[in-house]
Amino acid sequence: MIDRVIYNGNIITLDARQPQVTALAIQNERVVAWGSDSDMLALADAQTVRENLDGKTVIPGLTDAHIHWLWTARSLQEVDVFEVPSKAIAIERVAERVRKSPANNDWISGRGWAQDYWTDSAFPSAADLDAVAPHVPVYLGAKSGHACWVNSAALKACGINANTPDPTGGQIQRDAHGEPTGILFETAINLVTDQIPAPALDTLVDYMADAQKLALASGLTGIHDFDGPECLRGLQALRERGDLHIRALKNINKEWLPAALETGLRWGFGDDWIRIGGLKIFADGALGPRTAYMIDPYEGEPDNYGISVTDKEEMLELVSKASAAGLPSTIHAIGDRAVHDVLDVYEAVRREEAERGDARQTRRHRIEHVQIIHPDDAHRLAELDVIASMQPLHATSDYVSADRYWGERSKWAYNIRLQLEQGAKIALGSDSPVEPFEPLKSIYAAVTRRRTNGEPGPKGWYPELRLNIDETISGYTIGPAYAAGMEDRLGKLAPGFLADLVVLDRNVFKIDPEELLETQVLGTMVAGTWRFGGI
Repeated sequence: MIDRVIYNGNIITLDARQPQVTALAIQNERVVAWGSDSDMLALADAQTVRENLDGKTVIPGLTDAHIHWLWTARSLQEVDVFEVPSKAIAIERVAERVRKSPANNDWISGRGWAQDYWTDSAFPSAADLDAVAPHVPVYLGAKSGHACWVNSAALKACGINANTPDPTGGQIQRDAHGEPTGILFETAINLVTDQIPAPALDTLVDYMADAQKLALASGLTGIHDFDGPECLRGLQALRERGDLHIRALKNINKEWLPAALETGLRWGFGDDWIRIGGLKIFADGALGPRTAYMIDPYEGEPDNYGISVTDKEEMLELVSKASAAGLPSTIHAIGDRAVHDVLDVYEAVRREEAERGDARQTRRHRIEHVQIIHPDDAHRLAELDVIASMQPLHATSDYVSADRYWGERSKWAYNIRLQLEQGAKIALGSDSPVEPFEPLKSIYAAVTRRRTNGEPGPKGWYPELRLNIDETISGYTIGPAYAAGMEDRLGKLAPGFLADLVVLDRNVFKIDPEELLETQVLGTMVAGTWRFGGI
Protein backbone atom coordinates (compact mmCIF):
# COMPACT_ATOMS: atom_id res chain seq x y z
CA MET A 1 0.00 0.00 0.00
CA ILE A 2 1.16 3.52 -0.83
CA ASP A 3 0.96 5.65 2.33
CA ARG A 4 1.04 9.07 0.67
CA VAL A 5 1.12 10.71 -2.75
CA ILE A 6 2.12 14.34 -3.10
CA TYR A 7 1.34 15.72 -6.54
CA ASN A 8 0.90 18.82 -8.70
CA GLY A 9 4.23 20.17 -7.53
CA ASN A 10 7.53 21.44 -8.81
CA ILE A 11 9.67 18.72 -7.22
CA ILE A 12 13.42 19.20 -7.63
CA THR A 13 14.91 15.75 -7.07
CA LEU A 14 18.66 16.53 -7.44
CA ASP A 15 18.88 13.23 -9.30
CA ALA A 16 20.33 13.56 -12.82
CA ARG A 17 18.11 10.75 -14.12
CA GLN A 18 14.95 12.73 -13.45
CA PRO A 19 15.81 16.25 -12.20
CA GLN A 20 12.21 17.44 -11.94
CA VAL A 21 8.91 15.62 -11.41
CA THR A 22 5.44 16.66 -10.35
CA ALA A 23 4.61 13.81 -7.96
CA LEU A 24 6.10 11.36 -5.47
CA ALA A 25 4.71 8.17 -3.97
CA ILE A 26 5.79 7.49 -0.38
CA GLN A 27 5.61 4.26 1.58
CA ASN A 28 7.26 3.18 4.85
CA GLU A 29 9.30 6.35 5.26
CA ARG A 30 10.74 6.24 1.72
CA VAL A 31 10.03 7.47 -1.76
CA VAL A 32 9.00 4.43 -3.76
CA ALA A 33 8.11 6.05 -7.07
CA TRP A 34 8.37 9.38 -8.88
CA GLY A 35 6.87 10.81 -12.03
CA SER A 36 3.71 12.44 -13.32
CA ASP A 37 0.58 13.15 -11.32
CA SER A 38 -1.43 10.57 -13.20
CA ASP A 39 1.16 7.82 -12.81
CA MET A 40 1.62 8.39 -9.07
CA LEU A 41 -2.08 8.78 -8.31
CA ALA A 42 -2.70 5.53 -10.15
CA LEU A 43 -0.66 3.80 -7.42
CA ALA A 44 -2.95 5.08 -4.65
CA ASP A 45 -5.75 3.12 -3.05
CA ALA A 46 -8.53 4.03 -0.65
CA GLN A 47 -6.13 4.32 2.31
CA THR A 48 -3.57 6.52 0.58
CA VAL A 49 -3.28 10.15 1.65
CA ARG A 50 -3.34 12.40 -1.42
CA GLU A 51 -1.88 15.88 -1.05
CA ASN A 52 -2.03 18.57 -3.73
CA LEU A 53 1.06 20.76 -3.75
CA ASP A 54 -0.72 23.36 -5.86
CA GLY A 55 2.42 24.03 -7.86
CA LYS A 56 4.70 24.67 -4.90
CA THR A 57 8.42 23.85 -5.02
CA VAL A 58 9.79 20.85 -3.16
CA ILE A 59 13.48 20.17 -2.52
CA PRO A 60 15.26 17.40 -0.60
CA GLY A 61 15.57 17.95 3.15
CA LEU A 62 18.49 20.17 4.16
CA THR A 63 21.27 18.99 6.45
CA ASP A 64 23.49 21.30 8.50
CA ALA A 65 26.89 19.66 8.15
CA HIS A 66 28.46 21.52 11.08
CA ILE A 67 26.45 22.39 14.14
CA HIS A 68 26.97 22.28 17.89
CA TRP A 69 23.54 20.92 18.69
CA LEU A 70 23.57 20.89 22.47
CA TRP A 71 25.38 24.22 22.60
CA THR A 72 22.76 25.64 20.23
CA ALA A 73 19.91 24.26 22.34
CA ARG A 74 21.39 25.66 25.54
CA SER A 75 22.15 29.05 24.00
CA LEU A 76 18.44 29.58 23.33
CA GLN A 77 17.97 29.67 27.12
CA GLU A 78 20.92 31.96 27.91
CA VAL A 79 21.62 35.70 27.89
CA ASP A 80 21.58 36.79 24.26
CA VAL A 81 24.56 38.99 23.41
CA PHE A 82 24.81 37.72 19.82
CA GLU A 83 26.53 40.36 17.67
CA VAL A 84 25.46 43.18 20.00
CA PRO A 85 26.81 46.46 18.57
CA SER A 86 28.42 47.63 21.80
CA LYS A 87 29.91 46.40 25.06
CA ALA A 88 27.38 48.54 26.94
CA ILE A 89 24.45 46.59 25.47
CA ALA A 90 26.06 43.28 26.47
CA ILE A 91 26.56 44.53 30.03
CA GLU A 92 22.97 45.78 30.25
CA ARG A 93 21.63 42.41 29.16
CA VAL A 94 23.60 40.74 31.93
CA ALA A 95 22.30 43.35 34.37
CA GLU A 96 18.75 42.58 33.27
CA ARG A 97 19.25 38.87 33.97
CA VAL A 98 20.69 39.71 37.40
CA ARG A 99 17.66 41.89 38.19
CA LYS A 100 15.30 39.08 37.23
CA SER A 101 17.00 36.64 39.58
CA PRO A 102 18.63 38.76 42.31
CA ALA A 103 18.63 35.96 44.86
CA ASN A 104 20.04 33.38 42.46
CA ASN A 105 23.68 32.60 43.13
CA ASP A 106 23.94 30.19 40.20
CA TRP A 107 26.00 30.98 37.14
CA ILE A 108 24.75 33.43 34.53
CA SER A 109 25.74 32.30 31.05
CA GLY A 110 25.41 33.83 27.62
CA ARG A 111 27.15 33.94 24.30
CA GLY A 112 27.62 35.66 20.96
CA TRP A 113 29.63 38.84 21.64
CA ALA A 114 32.39 39.87 19.26
CA GLN A 115 34.59 42.84 20.02
CA ASP A 116 35.12 43.50 16.31
CA TYR A 117 31.48 44.67 16.13
CA TRP A 118 32.27 47.41 18.69
CA THR A 119 33.62 50.86 17.92
CA ASP A 120 37.05 50.41 19.52
CA SER A 121 37.37 46.65 18.76
CA ALA A 122 38.97 46.18 22.20
CA PHE A 123 38.46 43.13 24.38
CA PRO A 124 36.25 43.76 27.44
CA SER A 125 37.31 42.96 31.01
CA ALA A 126 36.08 41.31 34.19
CA ALA A 127 35.69 44.76 35.73
CA ASP A 128 33.08 45.65 33.11
CA LEU A 129 30.88 42.79 34.30
CA ASP A 130 31.69 43.33 37.96
CA ALA A 131 29.84 46.66 37.81
CA VAL A 132 26.51 44.86 37.29
CA ALA A 133 27.27 41.39 38.70
CA PRO A 134 29.71 41.72 41.62
CA HIS A 135 28.69 38.48 43.34
CA VAL A 136 27.19 35.98 40.88
CA PRO A 137 29.68 34.35 38.47
CA VAL A 138 29.14 35.33 34.82
CA TYR A 139 30.35 33.48 31.72
CA LEU A 140 29.86 34.97 28.24
CA GLY A 141 31.16 32.92 25.31
CA ALA A 142 32.49 34.81 22.31
CA LYS A 143 30.72 34.48 18.98
CA SER A 144 33.64 32.48 17.60
CA GLY A 145 33.52 29.98 20.45
CA HIS A 146 37.27 30.44 20.88
CA ALA A 147 37.27 33.03 23.66
CA CYS A 148 35.18 33.86 26.69
CA TRP A 149 34.58 36.86 28.94
CA VAL A 150 34.06 36.30 32.67
CA ASN A 151 33.74 38.44 35.76
CA SER A 152 35.82 38.42 38.94
CA ALA A 153 33.35 36.15 40.74
CA ALA A 154 33.81 33.55 37.99
CA LEU A 155 37.61 33.83 38.11
CA LYS A 156 37.49 33.35 41.88
CA ALA A 157 35.05 30.41 41.67
CA CYS A 158 37.38 28.67 39.23
CA GLY A 159 40.59 29.47 41.08
CA ILE A 160 42.07 31.50 38.23
CA ASN A 161 44.63 34.06 39.38
CA ALA A 162 48.03 35.47 38.55
CA ASN A 163 49.69 32.16 39.45
CA THR A 164 47.49 30.02 37.19
CA PRO A 165 49.57 28.77 34.23
CA ASP A 166 48.28 28.86 30.67
CA PRO A 167 47.00 25.41 29.72
CA THR A 168 48.41 23.67 26.66
CA GLY A 169 46.69 25.07 23.60
CA GLY A 170 45.19 28.01 25.49
CA GLN A 171 45.91 31.41 26.98
CA ILE A 172 44.76 33.49 29.94
CA GLN A 173 44.85 37.15 28.93
CA ARG A 174 46.69 39.15 31.59
CA ASP A 175 47.20 42.81 32.40
CA ALA A 176 50.54 44.56 32.93
CA HIS A 177 50.74 43.16 36.47
CA GLY A 178 50.09 39.58 35.36
CA GLU A 179 46.54 39.49 36.68
CA PRO A 180 43.82 37.78 34.59
CA THR A 181 41.73 40.36 32.70
CA GLY A 182 38.63 38.18 32.37
CA ILE A 183 39.32 37.05 28.78
CA LEU A 184 40.31 33.42 28.16
CA PHE A 185 41.34 31.89 24.85
CA GLU A 186 41.01 28.37 23.43
CA THR A 187 41.57 25.55 25.95
CA ALA A 188 41.76 28.09 28.81
CA ILE A 189 37.99 28.42 28.38
CA ASN A 190 37.69 24.94 29.88
CA LEU A 191 39.04 26.26 33.18
CA VAL A 192 35.65 27.94 33.53
CA THR A 193 33.21 25.78 31.58
CA ASP A 194 34.30 22.68 33.48
CA GLN A 195 33.09 24.37 36.67
CA ILE A 196 29.65 25.44 35.41
CA PRO A 197 27.02 22.93 36.61
CA ALA A 198 25.43 21.05 33.72
CA PRO A 199 21.62 20.91 33.54
CA ALA A 200 19.94 17.60 34.26
CA LEU A 201 19.41 15.28 31.30
CA ASP A 202 15.65 15.88 31.19
CA THR A 203 16.29 19.62 31.05
CA LEU A 204 18.77 19.21 28.21
CA VAL A 205 16.27 17.12 26.29
CA ASP A 206 13.63 19.82 26.73
CA TYR A 207 16.11 22.35 25.36
CA MET A 208 16.78 20.08 22.37
CA ALA A 209 13.07 19.68 21.70
CA ASP A 210 12.68 23.46 21.56
CA ALA A 211 15.66 23.81 19.23
CA GLN A 212 14.36 21.00 17.01
CA LYS A 213 11.10 22.88 16.42
CA LEU A 214 13.05 25.86 15.11
CA ALA A 215 15.32 23.66 13.00
CA LEU A 216 12.39 21.90 11.32
CA ALA A 217 10.66 25.23 10.71
CA SER A 218 13.80 26.40 8.91
CA GLY A 219 13.89 23.37 6.59
CA LEU A 220 16.51 21.30 8.39
CA THR A 221 15.98 17.56 8.42
CA GLY A 222 19.46 16.55 9.55
CA ILE A 223 22.52 17.70 11.48
CA HIS A 224 26.18 16.76 11.89
CA ASP A 225 26.98 17.45 15.54
CA PHE A 226 30.34 18.38 17.10
CA ASP A 227 29.48 18.56 20.81
CA GLY A 228 30.47 16.11 23.53
CA PRO A 229 28.91 12.81 24.63
CA GLU A 230 26.23 14.58 26.68
CA CYS A 231 24.74 15.61 23.33
CA LEU A 232 24.61 11.97 22.26
CA ARG A 233 22.87 11.10 25.52
CA GLY A 234 20.37 13.90 24.91
CA LEU A 235 19.65 12.79 21.35
CA GLN A 236 19.06 9.22 22.51
CA ALA A 237 16.78 10.37 25.33
CA LEU A 238 14.83 12.54 22.89
CA ARG A 239 14.42 9.50 20.67
CA GLU A 240 13.29 7.37 23.62
CA ARG A 241 10.55 9.93 24.20
CA GLY A 242 9.49 9.39 20.59
CA ASP A 243 10.32 13.01 19.81
CA LEU A 244 13.48 12.85 17.68
CA HIS A 245 12.47 14.13 14.24
CA ILE A 246 15.82 15.09 12.70
CA ARG A 247 18.68 12.82 11.68
CA ALA A 248 21.98 13.21 13.52
CA LEU A 249 25.54 12.26 12.64
CA LYS A 250 27.44 12.32 15.95
CA ASN A 251 31.17 13.04 15.80
CA ILE A 252 33.53 12.06 18.62
CA ASN A 253 35.81 14.68 20.22
CA LYS A 254 39.37 13.57 20.87
CA GLU A 255 38.90 13.38 24.65
CA TRP A 256 36.57 10.44 24.14
CA LEU A 257 38.52 8.63 21.42
CA PRO A 258 39.95 6.05 23.87
CA ALA A 259 36.44 5.13 25.02
CA ALA A 260 35.24 4.86 21.41
CA LEU A 261 38.17 2.64 20.47
CA GLU A 262 37.70 0.45 23.51
CA THR A 263 34.05 -0.14 22.68
CA GLY A 264 34.86 -0.81 19.03
CA LEU A 265 32.75 2.02 17.60
CA ARG A 266 33.24 2.50 13.86
CA TRP A 267 32.10 5.11 11.37
CA GLY A 268 28.44 4.57 10.45
CA PHE A 269 27.51 2.61 13.57
CA GLY A 270 23.86 3.27 14.39
CA ASP A 271 20.96 3.73 12.05
CA ASP A 272 19.33 6.38 9.86
CA TRP A 273 18.40 8.52 12.89
CA ILE A 274 21.58 8.54 14.99
CA ARG A 275 24.89 7.28 13.65
CA ILE A 276 28.57 7.67 14.48
CA GLY A 277 30.70 10.03 12.41
CA GLY A 278 34.41 10.64 12.86
CA LEU A 279 37.07 11.81 15.29
CA LYS A 280 36.88 15.58 15.94
CA ILE A 281 40.12 17.48 16.61
CA PHE A 282 40.89 21.19 16.94
CA ALA A 283 44.04 22.17 15.06
CA ASP A 284 43.82 25.87 15.94
CA GLY A 285 41.63 28.74 17.11
CA ALA A 286 39.61 31.30 15.15
CA LEU A 287 39.89 34.64 13.40
CA GLY A 288 37.81 36.63 15.92
CA PRO A 289 40.27 36.31 18.83
CA ARG A 290 43.20 36.09 16.35
CA THR A 291 44.06 32.57 17.42
CA ALA A 292 43.74 30.92 13.99
CA TYR A 293 47.18 29.42 13.25
CA MET A 294 48.84 31.30 10.39
CA ILE A 295 51.87 30.87 8.12
CA ASP A 296 52.49 34.63 8.17
CA PRO A 297 51.53 36.89 11.10
CA TYR A 298 48.36 38.89 11.41
CA GLU A 299 48.35 42.33 9.80
CA GLY A 300 49.55 44.89 12.35
CA GLU A 301 50.56 42.13 14.81
CA PRO A 302 54.02 41.01 13.63
CA ASP A 303 54.51 38.59 16.52
CA ASN A 304 51.08 36.93 16.38
CA TYR A 305 50.82 33.72 14.37
CA GLY A 306 47.82 32.39 16.30
CA ILE A 307 47.65 29.26 18.44
CA SER A 308 48.25 25.61 17.60
CA VAL A 309 45.66 23.87 19.77
CA THR A 310 46.78 20.36 18.81
CA ASP A 311 50.28 20.01 17.41
CA LYS A 312 50.97 18.18 14.19
CA GLU A 313 52.61 15.14 15.79
CA GLU A 314 49.68 14.55 18.14
CA MET A 315 47.18 15.00 15.30
CA LEU A 316 49.01 12.40 13.23
CA GLU A 317 49.02 9.94 16.09
CA LEU A 318 45.29 10.43 16.74
CA VAL A 319 44.18 10.35 13.10
CA SER A 320 46.32 7.29 12.40
CA LYS A 321 44.93 5.43 15.41
CA ALA A 322 41.34 6.36 14.53
CA SER A 323 41.73 5.37 10.88
CA ALA A 324 43.16 1.97 11.79
CA ALA A 325 40.08 1.43 13.98
CA GLY A 326 37.60 2.35 11.22
CA LEU A 327 37.01 6.00 12.04
CA PRO A 328 37.65 8.92 9.69
CA SER A 329 38.68 12.24 11.19
CA THR A 330 37.12 15.67 10.97
CA ILE A 331 39.54 18.44 11.95
CA HIS A 332 38.81 22.08 12.75
CA ALA A 333 41.37 24.17 10.83
CA ILE A 334 40.87 27.89 10.18
CA GLY A 335 44.33 29.43 9.66
CA ASP A 336 46.39 28.57 6.58
CA ARG A 337 49.15 27.01 8.71
CA ALA A 338 46.60 24.83 10.47
CA VAL A 339 45.07 23.75 7.15
CA HIS A 340 48.53 22.96 5.79
CA ASP A 341 49.44 20.85 8.82
CA VAL A 342 46.15 18.96 8.70
CA LEU A 343 46.66 18.19 5.02
CA ASP A 344 50.13 16.85 5.81
CA VAL A 345 48.56 14.61 8.46
CA TYR A 346 45.93 13.33 6.06
CA GLU A 347 48.53 12.72 3.37
CA ALA A 348 50.53 10.53 5.76
CA VAL A 349 47.43 8.64 6.94
CA ARG A 350 46.24 8.10 3.36
CA ARG A 351 49.55 6.32 2.72
CA GLU A 352 48.94 4.10 5.74
CA GLU A 353 45.43 3.32 4.53
CA ALA A 354 46.70 2.42 1.07
CA GLU A 355 49.26 0.06 2.58
CA ARG A 356 46.47 -1.67 4.56
CA GLY A 357 44.25 -1.83 1.50
CA ASP A 358 41.57 0.45 2.99
CA ALA A 359 39.57 2.13 0.23
CA ARG A 360 39.38 5.90 0.54
CA GLN A 361 35.60 5.69 0.47
CA THR A 362 35.71 3.96 3.85
CA ARG A 363 37.60 6.84 5.51
CA ARG A 364 35.78 10.05 4.60
CA HIS A 365 38.10 12.54 6.23
CA ARG A 366 37.04 16.17 6.54
CA ILE A 367 38.45 19.59 7.31
CA GLU A 368 36.02 21.80 9.17
CA HIS A 369 35.95 25.45 8.07
CA VAL A 370 39.02 25.70 5.74
CA GLN A 371 38.62 29.42 6.33
CA ILE A 372 41.90 30.42 4.70
CA ILE A 373 44.19 28.26 2.64
CA HIS A 374 47.64 28.94 1.23
CA PRO A 375 47.54 28.87 -2.61
CA ASP A 376 50.15 26.09 -2.65
CA ASP A 377 47.69 23.88 -0.76
CA ALA A 378 44.57 24.75 -2.79
CA HIS A 379 44.55 21.47 -4.72
CA ARG A 380 45.31 19.12 -1.85
CA LEU A 381 41.83 18.47 -0.42
CA ALA A 382 40.65 17.16 -3.79
CA GLU A 383 43.88 15.18 -4.28
CA LEU A 384 43.51 13.49 -0.92
CA ASP A 385 39.73 13.01 -1.13
CA VAL A 386 39.20 15.21 1.91
CA ILE A 387 35.77 16.81 2.30
CA ALA A 388 35.68 20.59 2.66
CA SER A 389 33.09 21.25 5.37
CA MET A 390 32.49 25.01 5.12
CA GLN A 391 30.05 27.64 6.37
CA PRO A 392 28.94 30.43 3.98
CA LEU A 393 27.79 32.75 6.77
CA HIS A 394 31.32 32.94 8.16
CA ALA A 395 32.41 34.83 5.05
CA THR A 396 29.82 37.57 5.39
CA SER A 397 30.13 37.79 9.17
CA ASP A 398 33.92 37.90 9.17
CA TYR A 399 34.85 39.86 6.05
CA VAL A 400 35.70 43.08 7.92
CA SER A 401 38.00 41.21 10.32
CA ALA A 402 39.48 39.18 7.46
CA ASP A 403 40.36 42.32 5.51
CA ARG A 404 41.82 43.91 8.65
CA TYR A 405 43.92 40.99 9.86
CA TRP A 406 44.60 38.94 6.73
CA GLY A 407 44.72 41.72 4.14
CA GLU A 408 45.25 40.55 0.56
CA ARG A 409 45.32 36.93 1.73
CA SER A 410 41.53 37.20 2.07
CA LYS A 411 41.03 36.23 -1.56
CA TRP A 412 42.00 32.73 -0.39
CA ALA A 413 39.60 32.90 2.55
CA TYR A 414 36.10 31.39 2.84
CA ASN A 415 36.66 30.17 -0.69
CA ILE A 416 34.15 27.40 -1.37
CA ARG A 417 34.37 28.21 -5.09
CA LEU A 418 38.07 27.28 -5.10
CA GLN A 419 37.41 23.86 -3.59
CA LEU A 420 34.62 23.14 -6.07
CA GLU A 421 36.88 24.10 -8.97
CA GLN A 422 39.61 21.82 -7.65
CA GLY A 423 37.11 18.95 -7.51
CA ALA A 424 36.76 18.58 -3.75
CA LYS A 425 33.48 17.47 -2.25
CA ILE A 426 31.83 20.10 -0.08
CA ALA A 427 29.36 19.93 2.79
CA LEU A 428 27.83 23.18 4.02
CA GLY A 429 26.61 24.16 7.46
CA SER A 430 26.26 26.99 9.94
CA ASP A 431 28.56 26.28 12.93
CA SER A 432 25.55 27.25 15.06
CA PRO A 433 25.37 28.86 17.53
CA VAL A 434 28.33 30.77 16.09
CA GLU A 435 25.97 31.66 13.24
CA PRO A 436 22.20 31.18 12.90
CA PHE A 437 21.23 27.69 11.77
CA GLU A 438 18.54 28.84 9.31
CA PRO A 439 19.85 27.39 6.02
CA LEU A 440 18.16 29.96 3.78
CA LYS A 441 20.35 32.65 5.35
CA SER A 442 23.43 30.55 4.59
CA ILE A 443 22.25 29.94 1.04
CA TYR A 444 21.78 33.69 0.57
CA ALA A 445 25.30 34.35 1.88
CA ALA A 446 26.77 31.75 -0.49
CA VAL A 447 25.14 33.09 -3.65
CA THR A 448 25.52 36.82 -2.85
CA ARG A 449 28.56 37.10 -0.51
CA ARG A 450 26.56 39.78 1.26
CA ARG A 451 25.11 40.30 4.71
CA THR A 452 21.34 40.53 5.05
CA ASN A 453 21.63 44.32 5.38
CA GLY A 454 23.32 44.53 1.98
CA GLU A 455 26.90 45.02 3.14
CA PRO A 456 29.46 45.29 1.65
CA GLY A 457 27.58 46.39 -1.48
CA PRO A 458 25.64 45.11 -4.49
CA LYS A 459 28.32 42.72 -5.76
CA GLY A 460 29.31 41.30 -2.39
CA TRP A 461 32.73 40.55 -0.91
CA TYR A 462 35.03 39.00 -3.52
CA PRO A 463 32.05 38.48 -5.84
CA GLU A 464 33.97 36.08 -8.08
CA LEU A 465 33.71 33.57 -5.23
CA ARG A 466 29.91 33.46 -5.24
CA LEU A 467 28.25 30.07 -5.73
CA ASN A 468 25.19 29.42 -7.85
CA ILE A 469 22.00 28.10 -6.28
CA ASP A 470 22.50 24.56 -7.62
CA GLU A 471 25.95 24.29 -6.04
CA THR A 472 24.71 25.68 -2.75
CA ILE A 473 21.64 23.45 -2.43
CA SER A 474 23.82 20.45 -3.27
CA GLY A 475 26.15 21.52 -0.47
CA TYR A 476 23.24 21.26 1.95
CA THR A 477 21.91 17.95 0.62
CA ILE A 478 24.14 15.71 -1.50
CA GLY A 479 27.36 16.84 0.21
CA PRO A 480 26.31 16.08 3.81
CA ALA A 481 24.74 12.80 2.71
CA TYR A 482 28.08 11.72 1.25
CA ALA A 483 29.97 12.88 4.34
CA ALA A 484 27.67 10.73 6.49
CA GLY A 485 27.94 7.67 4.24
CA MET A 486 24.24 7.94 3.36
CA GLU A 487 24.45 9.00 -0.28
CA ASP A 488 22.51 5.89 -1.31
CA ARG A 489 19.41 7.04 0.60
CA LEU A 490 19.71 10.70 1.53
CA GLY A 491 20.22 14.02 -0.24
CA LYS A 492 17.93 13.32 -3.20
CA LEU A 493 14.25 12.58 -3.83
CA ALA A 494 14.31 9.36 -5.80
CA PRO A 495 12.93 5.83 -5.46
CA GLY A 496 14.54 4.10 -2.49
CA PHE A 497 15.55 7.35 -0.82
CA LEU A 498 14.25 8.52 2.53
CA ALA A 499 11.23 10.78 2.26
CA ASP A 500 12.89 13.87 3.76
CA LEU A 501 11.79 17.01 1.97
CA VAL A 502 11.01 20.70 2.27
CA VAL A 503 8.14 22.64 0.69
CA LEU A 504 8.95 26.26 -0.20
CA ASP A 505 6.68 29.13 -1.15
CA ARG A 506 8.71 29.90 -4.29
CA ASN A 507 11.15 28.27 -6.70
CA VAL A 508 14.57 29.15 -5.27
CA PHE A 509 16.21 27.96 -8.49
CA LYS A 510 14.49 30.67 -10.52
CA ILE A 511 14.10 33.71 -8.25
CA ASP A 512 16.38 36.70 -7.83
CA PRO A 513 18.81 35.89 -5.00
CA GLU A 514 17.43 38.81 -2.98
CA GLU A 515 14.16 36.89 -2.67
CA LEU A 516 15.90 34.12 -0.75
CA LEU A 517 15.57 36.16 2.44
CA GLU A 518 11.80 36.34 1.88
CA THR A 519 11.39 32.65 1.04
CA GLN A 520 9.19 30.78 3.50
CA VAL A 521 9.35 27.13 4.53
CA LEU A 522 5.76 25.86 4.30
CA GLY A 523 6.37 22.29 5.32
CA THR A 524 9.17 19.94 6.42
CA MET A 525 8.76 16.18 6.07
CA VAL A 526 11.10 13.64 7.66
CA ALA A 527 10.64 9.91 7.10
CA GLY A 528 7.38 10.48 5.23
CA THR A 529 5.73 12.42 8.08
CA TRP A 530 5.14 16.16 8.32
CA ARG A 531 7.22 17.42 11.22
CA PHE A 532 6.52 21.09 10.50
CA GLY A 533 3.67 22.62 8.55
CA GLY A 534 2.47 20.56 5.62
CA ILE A 535 0.25 20.98 2.59
